[in-house]
Amino acid sequence: MSKTAIYFIPGLAAGPEIFENLTLQDSLYDLHYLQWKMPLHQEETIANYAMRMCEDIHHKNPVLIGVSFGGIMAQEMSQFIATKKVIIISSVKNKNELPKRFKLASFTKVYKLFPSKIVANFEDYTKYFLGKSLKKRADLYKKYLSVRNSSYLHWSIYNVINWHGVIKTPQNLVHIHGTEDKVFPLKNISNCVVIEGGTHVMILRKAKTITRHIQESLSF
Repeated sequence: MSKTAIYFIPGLAAGPEIFENLTLQDSLYDLHYLQWKMPLHQEETIANYAMRMCEDIHHKNPVLIGVSFGGIMAQEMSQFIATKKVIIISSVKNKNELPKRFKLASFTKVYKLFPSKIVANFEDYTKYFLGKSLKKRADLYKKYLSVRNSSYLHWSIYNVINWHGVIKTPQNLVHIHGTEDKVFPLKNISNCVVIEGGTHVMILRKAKTITRHIQESLSF
C-alpha cells in the first residue's frame, strides 16, 4: 500500500519545528515540511504566492495541513492543485471568521505600525525578559518563530488581516480549532472539530489529540 503524502505549512513566521510533537506513523504517511518563501514584493497577491508554494509539491493529490496563516495558505494552494484533504488548525475559512479587531485593523491600516523589527531581531530583545516564566516563553519564541525577515512579516500580516477567503472552499476541508483560541476566537468559527482547552498554539501542547483527529480525518 502506497503512503499518503502530507505537506505541512507552519504558522506565520514559524518553521517546521511547530509540527515536531505530532506522531503520525511513518509507515502510513510520507511527511514533507514546507518553508516560507520571501514575497517577490509587498504587492504580491496571496494567490500568486500560493502558486509559488505549490512548486514545492511533488506528489499528486497530497494532504495539505496548515496552522493559522498556514491554514489560510493551504486553502489558497488548494485552488491550484488537486488535494486528497485540506486540514487547517487554529485558522479561519473566510473573512467572517476573522475577529472584529482584524477587520478594524484592515480598515484603519494600523497593522502598518506592527513592530516587525522586534520579531526580526528577537535575540536583541531577550535581555529585557525578566523572570523564569518570561525567559522560558522567550526561548519558545526564539525556537518556533524562526522566519524573521521584515519584508516577509509585513507581507504576511497584511495578507492575514485583509484575507477574504478563497473563491471555492475545498469540499474536503477539515477544520480543527481550540476552545481557548484568543487569536481566532471559537465563537466566530463554524463547522470545525473542537478541541477543549486548545489555544492558538495547541499544535505544541495538544499534539496527541490533534494527531488523533488528523488520523481519523484521513481514514475515510
